[in-house]
Amino acid sequence: MLLRFGVSNHLSIRDYQELSFATSSLKDQREGLIDCDVAPNRSVLPAVVIYGPNASGKSNFIAAMRAMQSMILWSQTRGEPDGGVPPRRAFRLDYTSSGSPSRFDVDFVVNGVRHHYGFETSSKMFEAEWLYAFPKSHQRALFERQGNDFRFGRGLRGQNNSIAGLTRPNSLFLSAAAQNGHEYLSRIFGFFRSILNVGNISVPGVAASAQITEEGGIDPRVISFLENINTGVVDYRQREIELPEEIRAVRQELATVLKKITDTPDDIEMDEDDKHVILELAHRGRDGEAIFLDLDLESAGTRRLLIVLGLAYRALDRGWLVCVDELDASLHTQASEAVLKLFCSRESNPKGAQIIATTHDTNLLKSSVLRRDQVWFTEKDPEGSTQLYPLTDIRTRKGDDIRRGYLQGRYGAIPFAGAPLDS
Repeated sequence: MLLRFGVSNHLSIRDYQELSFATSSLKDQREGLIDCDVAPNRSVLPAVVIYGPNASGKSNFIAAMRAMQSMILWSQTRGEPDGGVPPRRAFRLDYTSSGSPSRFDVDFVVNGVRHHYGFETSSKMFEAEWLYAFPKSHQRALFERQGNDFRFGRGLRGQNNSIAGLTRPNSLFLSAAAQNGHEYLSRIFGFFRSILNVGNISVPGVAASAQITEEGGIDPRVISFLENINTGVVDYRQREIELPEEIRAVRQELATVLKKITDTPDDIEMDEDDKHVILELAHRGRDGEAIFLDLDLESAGTRRLLIVLGLAYRALDRGWLVCVDELDASLHTQASEAVLKLFCSRESNPKGAQIIATTHDTNLLKSSVLRRDQVWFTEKDPEGSTQLYPLTDIRTRKGDDIRRGYLQGRYGAIPFAGAPLDS
């Protein structure tokens, strides 16, 4: 369960900014809140949506979360000894940021205990890393790292010093510990591994088909969802087809080229299966007959919903976090609202899953699904740096027309002053 995420000096985010899932003291509805004894107000938000004009940095918070996750999951196993820290992308609009470290930190709950983990990184190495636990609300340092110097707390049992010796300057200790079977830190690592991401706005039919079939098919709840919002979809099937001769020829040519340019040609193996699994969705035709259509014939919104909903239901089943960039891309407001409602209802979200979503759809600000403390905004300052702030930083009253106020510029984060107020 995520409590907060903070980042500085990454992409358009220069100064430290944080996104919080802590509930406020507002008297808004409490129906969908997640109970959490170790959180402020003993509850956590199930969903947060971020608004802002184009190029204000909304997507960069999703990207920052993804960059942090990537460094944790792969810095030990995929990093080159002298390869630096690839996901690190410092703020570039002033000359000092490239020489300053980027910071990522997060507060989260694992096994009922709040933890705080973070690190600072340059382009070459991890400068600092730390992990604290808060059993019974008292801070306990589990480990602290400065460069290649490590200090371990009494509460962290395991082969700490041995693993520290295996940790490269450009890999995280948490990553190395998980790869070496550290019992406690593997559970912490598992929290970051469970974060799901939806980034591509446009999902071609072939890409959606490949992703879904790799997961073993479509969750029946996804089909029910699509049927309930009147997409016309009532079922699906997976069908195996023969690959065209020209595609098989290209694959063979590619294998030949790779074997010529690699030092280990015997390791190059191409899948020799001449068949490919495609996905087709069924629509109810004349006389009630199910007519199956290729995904390329489906709308962009339907294809995107297949991806978003597949990950959403996986998160709901396990109590995980899912990050969706541009939730409203190719989707009607009611479809976006229905996705958020899955997380903001205890009936559909009994395990406390969470969602972070960026959006331009101001109609969602009128939705009864969202509380005021679930709405955040981004805008850039005169120096091009992204600023993130919640609606609760601005005085509002329960029952205010938040959408109208936003479009009138009362809360900032609009494309330009005097933006037209549409009905």
